[in-house]
Amino acid sequence: MSASYTNQEYLEFYKKLLLPRMVEERMLIGLRQGKISKWFSAWGQEAISVGATLGMRREEYMLTMHRNLGVFTARDIPLRKLFAQFQGKLEGFTKGRDRSFHFGTQEYKIVGMISHLGSQMGVADGIALANVLKQNKEAVLVFTGDGGASEGDFHEAVNVAAVWQLPLIIVVENNQWGLSTPSSEQFRMKSFADKGIGYGIDAVSIDGNNLLEVYETVKYWAEELRQNPRPVIIECVSFRMRGHEEASGTAYYPEGMADAWLDKDPVLQFENLLKEKGILNEAGISQYRKELSAHVLEELNIADHYPGIVPNKEEELADVYAPFANETIHPDTSETHEVRFIDAISEGLREAMQRYPNMILMGQDIGKYGGAFKVTDGFLDVYGKDRVRNTPICEAAIVGAGLGLSIAGQKSMVEMQFADFVSEAFNQIVNNLAKAYYRWAQHADVVVRMPTGGGTAAGPYHSQSTEAWFTKVPGLKVVYPSTPEDAKGLLLQSFADPNPVMFFEHKKLYRSIKGMVPSGYYTVPFGKASTPKVGNDLSIVTYGMGVHLALHTLELYPDIDAEVIDLRTLIPWDKEAVLNSVKKTGKVIILHEDTLINGFGAEIAAVISEEVFEYLDAPVYRAASMDTPIPFNADLEKQFMPDKVFEQKLLELWQY
Repeated sequence: MSASYTNQEYLEFYKKLLLPRMVEERMLIGLRQGKISKWFSAWGQEAISVGATLGMRREEYMLTMHRNLGVFTARDIPLRKLFAQFQGKLEGFTKGRDRSFHFGTQEYKIVGMISHLGSQMGVADGIALANVLKQNKEAVLVFTGDGGASEGDFHEAVNVAAVWQLPLIIVVENNQWGLSTPSSEQFRMKSFADKGIGYGIDAVSIDGNNLLEVYETVKYWAEELRQNPRPVIIECVSFRMRGHEEASGTAYYPEGMADAWLDKDPVLQFENLLKEKGILNEAGISQYRKELSAHVLEELNIADHYPGIVPNKEEELADVYAPFANETIHPDTSETHEVRFIDAISEGLREAMQRYPNMILMGQDIGKYGGAFKVTDGFLDVYGKDRVRNTPICEAAIVGAGLGLSIAGQKSMVEMQFADFVSEAFNQIVNNLAKAYYRWAQHADVVVRMPTGGGTAAGPYHSQSTEAWFTKVPGLKVVYPSTPEDAKGLLLQSFADPNPVMFFEHKKLYRSIKGMVPSGYYTVPFGKASTPKVGNDLSIVTYGMGVHLALHTLELYPDIDAEVIDLRTLIPWDKEAVLNSVKKTGKVIILHEDTLINGFGAEIAAVISEEVFEYLDAPVYRAASMDTPIPFNADLEKQFMPDKVFEQKLLELWQY
């Protein structure tokens, strides 16, 4: 250690280090008393959290894990608010909706984890990217564990940070264990610093139980990264003195292992240092412990007296999505022009890029190449590589980065090369994006564009209909246009909405249909179906390519006076329009290209049966694709698709 400190500075370090230990002592009592439901111990690892936090500026974001209590205390979060969070009180950070450290706070620039460990790594990339774009000379620090570093999220995020040269400090808390799995069964390298060379970045290994070494190392690298942005791995070697969480215990530890680490306890080490320097004696140490313990108890008493939560269904439902007016914005001009579906998408993106200077496009090959379908062709020349960003093949990290950008006040679009590939980012979408607002009132201002659907003989990994994967996830909005005009207007509405939007574009529509599209900026509201054909005999409820299949089939049977309802959005969906149509016609068939079982049509059918059963003159029909993976061979694919099934069922329903 090269730095020198005054006696007062040593004492301030000590108080910061001791406080989380005092908090944990009280929390372990609360756990036994049933006042908190779970506790993840940081006992023996406090120096990592406290040292790292003090090494960063208070305005710089830190992304935490289970054992980073010291980050929250070192940033001076009122303990009563932390205790309210641990107890599931309304006064906590998540209104009782999530536990322990599963939360974030913009006020203190902390972003908490979700239980899937490594997923905060990609989010850190996004915040660090925002720093680069804003040129604010700020660093970001993200924690991960030796166990969590085995996940693909770790590799993806570190690789992206390296490729994009992001000012990101990656602190690996190597505490020797992942629950009951020792390091020897987690990885083969001797040190996480060895990973640096594989990514082409700096990496160091330090004593994670030495507060000043952690502080000075983080402070040094934070200053380096502010001036010369790039990522660094800092391995902090420590030991988990207690179980993964209290219930799991430590019976699986080899005999003597925990005892060998007792002398390395960071609090004990620092107290010995203070005694050696003559700054404190045992009496002084005891006094500090008493004072902090009294403060902890006082704050805990306040939290204990907060009232319990009174469940309110309306409030819970209201907080799933961030408020959004969802208004129709009409174009400034009456001018229209005929364009293909794909051109309408591209126009919508251009309008959004002009309207939102803080908007970033990310995706594989979307730069000079223009994307797999050329939607962003020419964008790089107009908006530059900072805003039109080619990405490595790492869907999880990039979707996570989208959330990070949103946390830092940016907007983003993530293009999936094919909707099928979204499975690589599934956790980020359904557990991070979808739940961010509900958990801690954080906007997830991300649009994920999804080229989807079959009919092009592209096989089972480039042709799936994946919309139903997301329609059951509260917090997501699911959009699926069928016309160029709707595609542009709904896409612009997606960018206006601060909530995460899954935007589906049927690939076969890209260059096969044209339509008149208003010039300039306009929006189409979510949850408002259109009626491309009015009729009285029966209702056809559909979306996307299904609209064109329905209209084409009806041309073959001009005697069928059917009404076609184009949902346009699946979440939210226009229940009123559907039910009113069914009331009028008394018959309904629901059509989609997705497979039959658990396709979104099943939800619509259930609602119709529950709410307007007395108006029905026939059973609710569904027409969908076969319940098999979508095949490659063109003839097999034709058999798979819903075209023939729909035609047969339409005639059957008409004649019922």
